[in-house]
Amino acid sequence: MRPHRPDVTIFPHTVTRRFSRLVVALAASTLILGRCFAQNGDHPNETQQEVVPRDKIPPAPVLSPEEELKSLTVAPGFHVELVASEPLVTSPVAMQFDQQGRLWVVEMNGYMPNPEGLGEQVPNGNIVVLEDTNGDGRMDKRTVFLDHLTMPRSLMLFRDGVVFAEPPRLWFARDTDGDGRADERFLVAENYANPDDPKLGVKANPEHASNSLLWAMDNWVYSANHTLRYRWRGGSPTNWVAEETIFRGQWGLSQDNSGRLFYNSNSDQLRGDLLPSRYLARNPNLRQPYGANVQLVADQRVWPARVNPGVNRGYQPGQLTPEGKLATYTAACGPVVYRGDQFGPEFVGDAFLCEPSANMIRRNRILNQDGILTATNAYDHAEFITATDERFRPVNLANGPDGTMYIVDLYRGLIQHRIYLTSYLRKQTESRNLQAPVNLGRIWRVVRTDRPVSRHPLPAKPTPSEWVQRLSHPNGWWRDLAQQRLVESRDVSLGPVLRDQAQAAKNPSALGRMHALWVLEGLGLLDLPTLQASIDDPDSRVRTTGLRLAETLFTGPDRDAAVNLVLKRAGFIPGEEQVQLLLTLGEIRQVFAEQIMKVLLMNQPANRLRFEAAISGLGGRELEFLESMVQDPLCSTMRDKHAPLLSGLARCIAYEARPDRVEHLLTLAALLRPGDWQQLALLEGLASTVPQAKANQPAPNLKPIRFEAEPKALANLRSLESPEARKSVTRFEPILTWTGKPGDDGGKAAVIIPLSGDDAASFNRGKELYTVVCGACHQPHGNGQEGLAPPLRESEWALGSEQRLIRIALHGVRDDITVKGSKYTLNMPALGEALTDEQIADALTYIRHEWGHSVSPVNAATVKAVRAATAKREDSWTEPELVRIP
Repeated sequence: MRPHRPDVTIFPHTVTRRFSRLVVALAASTLILGRCFAQNGDHPNETQQEVVPRDKIPPAPVLSPEEELKSLTVAPGFHVELVASEPLVTSPVAMQFDQQGRLWVVEMNGYMPNPEGLGEQVPNGNIVVLEDTNGDGRMDKRTVFLDHLTMPRSLMLFRDGVVFAEPPRLWFARDTDGDGRADERFLVAENYANPDDPKLGVKANPEHASNSLLWAMDNWVYSANHTLRYRWRGGSPTNWVAEETIFRGQWGLSQDNSGRLFYNSNSDQLRGDLLPSRYLARNPNLRQPYGANVQLVADQRVWPARVNPGVNRGYQPGQLTPEGKLATYTAACGPVVYRGDQFGPEFVGDAFLCEPSANMIRRNRILNQDGILTATNAYDHAEFITATDERFRPVNLANGPDGTMYIVDLYRGLIQHRIYLTSYLRKQTESRNLQAPVNLGRIWRVVRTDRPVSRHPLPAKPTPSEWVQRLSHPNGWWRDLAQQRLVESRDVSLGPVLRDQAQAAKNPSALGRMHALWVLEGLGLLDLPTLQASIDDPDSRVRTTGLRLAETLFTGPDRDAAVNLVLKRAGFIPGEEQVQLLLTLGEIRQVFAEQIMKVLLMNQPANRLRFEAAISGLGGRELEFLESMVQDPLCSTMRDKHAPLLSGLARCIAYEARPDRVEHLLTLAALLRPGDWQQLALLEGLASTVPQAKANQPAPNLKPIRFEAEPKALANLRSLESPEARKSVTRFEPILTWTGKPGDDGGKAAVIIPLSGDDAASFNRGKELYTVVCGACHQPHGNGQEGLAPPLRESEWALGSEQRLIRIALHGVRDDITVKGSKYTLNMPALGEALTDEQIADALTYIRHEWGHSVSPVNAATVKAVRAATAKREDSWTEPELVRIP
């Protein structure tokens, strides 16, 4: 797992995130006193020496757009065209086209005007509208729709205006008199992306604020670096409902033709939701489930065209190749799934993404195997686009209405925020004069050379029939916008034509039929006949959509009929469709549905996604499902590859931690055939919940499951002939305790001693701070999130040495570290500049006394002492260093 790396990041990636990451450290590492280095022969700082000789670094002067274009190398068969440049556009960070072909751009002119970051709060940001008035493909007219904005970062066209982000608020603005400038503005939300928080005294970082508003296929609006999703309820443009969702990446968000969401973090180029995340949240016993936030690419190597010494930690081993080029991702951002019609069908579904620190753009091919996605670089040791111009800074990508792909180029030298600016990078920047000028910017179009570019805009106010026709357009940009506009219209009279569009007999476009179904959902017009037709559709993607949308009728008068539609599909159906069927069966919450789930699972090849889909719908009934499974002849010796399913169910039962159910599971395991795969799977599932102590690492924190007496099945399990089975029992048993067991404290350890006085006040302040700074990463439940942040709950690092925790908070942690038996690869920044001694103490006190924890609080005086002792430390810590700290 690789949480974001703001210390080497080179562009905005989230506010809530930044602090969450900061406290990724709080649970994921330990720190070292400066004096301990002297005692142990360690050194508090790495030598920040230049690793690329000055005479090997080519100059990086400001180039004209025409000169910069010559510095770009693009994959064979493509070329790049200039769309806009300064002074028409400055400091662009996000863009969106409207149906007329006008380009709406967010200008973040306040970002890092100098290495000190002085003047960032000057309200000089804009939302501008660019137009091509002569049809030559290049913008030539600029209209300032909104100005005097402070660090704006995202926009989404909505109804007759724009929803945009100006931390910490979401606004809706519109032009009512037709002059092209907004004259009305309304507040949508005031907790979207946190700025400096005077109440908490927290200084925000614009690299880490929520961004990339996306109206997704399911009619919810998602964002990168944010844990709320929004849905418009009709009526007023400010009438939105917010709902919790998972954190998604740092900067940039996209969807594919099936509505799956894709994102990334600085050092992890591409992740995605294979399943809608709401399903995986329905079972509290399913911790860190597989299916959302899935890493799609393991290989993080990059292949830039020039040396890249100007990265934040270029002096660290492994950051640069021997030639001085960036070795692996450090600022991945702005992903887009290509869904246009100009590149050709072989490119549809490919994921493109930016790496501004390496001056390049990657193209990843995505492979789908029964719903499990993986991705790989489309070029061998090469990239889709590279530049020899060090100021080429692609920070966002977008599909366009003409079927091509657009690049947002911030075009500047220094893009690392001051909070994470190392002395090494500052020296690199100033010695080569990369800090100026600022407020330049370019937008480029990528075009397939041998294919025509079609531009067929719609008028300012298209008719409903024109939008309905665009639902089946070969370019996904048009399909998405048509769906959104039709849902926004709230025009229920469109029901008949939309139902026709959803049927294969009347609409040959499967993708068009899917969008028609989602428009009906957004308008509240889904009915049984339409769902019946979709579930019987010849295209698997439409059938999958129909299964999912059938759930919308599960709570109304048509519930039984809708359930019957779903059950009719309970045969041996294609893999990806079966995943959705398992998810939907879990929504029925009836024993007969669970029996069908069992048959489906056992009669198909093992598939991790199917297993998680099923378990997600079994919250509180995992034991019953597991028992019926092992007693069923279908679950035979030939099904041994389904062991992860049984282990996953057992793991949930252990996490539920109800003694009666855990004892029942132990009894069940003891009755199974000794050494059989079923028994081994159950025992391994139990054992996997207990972190294992490793050499030179803090001992894991164990929260016991307490019984009145020793479970009778334990004696039989200890004496099993299978060494593998006995090993699992030995791993799991330390978490079991009962009256009379040697070392049992009679349950005293489970008693949480309430904090009082100043400690209680510190806890309460820390709780609020955790929500703002840490919760988006580590989640409110403290279990962390795969690919983002390790767990704090029951973590040996969070509950161990306070000296380590304080140092983590002050200086951060990097590289490999083991948390609760799992390895994480981190490059977490320091909190020392962002938080005071008291705030660090408050946050740590909260973490050490929440979620059933009862560990000594941390006081500000201790933090102050550690800060003084490590004041000369500039680098983050590593696990080998941290474990030396008592």
